[in-house]
Amino acid sequence: MSRPACARCQRPLSLCLCALIPCLESRTRVLLLQHPSERRHPLNTARLAALGLVNAQLEIGEDFPDLPRWLDGHQPWLLFPGPEAITVDQLPPAPNAEPKRLLVIPDGTWRKARLLLHANPVLAALPRVTLPPGPPSRYRVRKAPTPEALSTVEAVVAALNALEAPARFDALLAPFEALIDGQIAAMGAETFARNHGGGAPQD
Repeated sequence: MSRPACARCQRPLSLCLCALIPCLESRTRVLLLQHPSERRHPLNTARLAALGLVNAQLEIGEDFPDLPRWLDGHQPWLLFPGPEAITVDQLPPAPNAEPKRLLVIPDGTWRKARLLLHANPVLAALPRVTLPPGPPSRYRVRKAPTPEALSTVEAVVAALNALEAPARFDALLAPFEALIDGQIAAMGAETFARNHGGGAPQD
């Protein structure tokens, strides 16, 4: 029998993260497009980002026929690598009037994110941005394809910190850190060290 779960953060009630989830305003609207394979993943960081940002929207699917409507009236940028991509810190200041800036972020493994782009030509055609160099991911319980790969919530924080400085969005990482620490505690320090090359979690 499955344990009762929080309807908001979808974690078991005994491990609810809602007390750590902030309520942050941003000038930039964030649209998270989540591949269905991530929906029930215990480390669903896109959901944490959407819950912590007032101006965020989380949609789940493989094709998004409503995407043109969601983009309408905005200045959209796709956070995804590409030959013409520029780093977010190279974008001009956000406009004070319409259209407002919209950051579109596919959520899933790199393979699943590419499938989302393939299934949604409107998405693939958006101008692209990437993140500037920064610290390595704190996503210590999931193997990344490259050292610079970040979880979705970390990517949201890095992008908004760059776009809206001096405003900071690091508070979004509080439930993420608690989630990771809880996963490490559940698997045990020895298993974590063996599978992920880390030591015991730090206080």
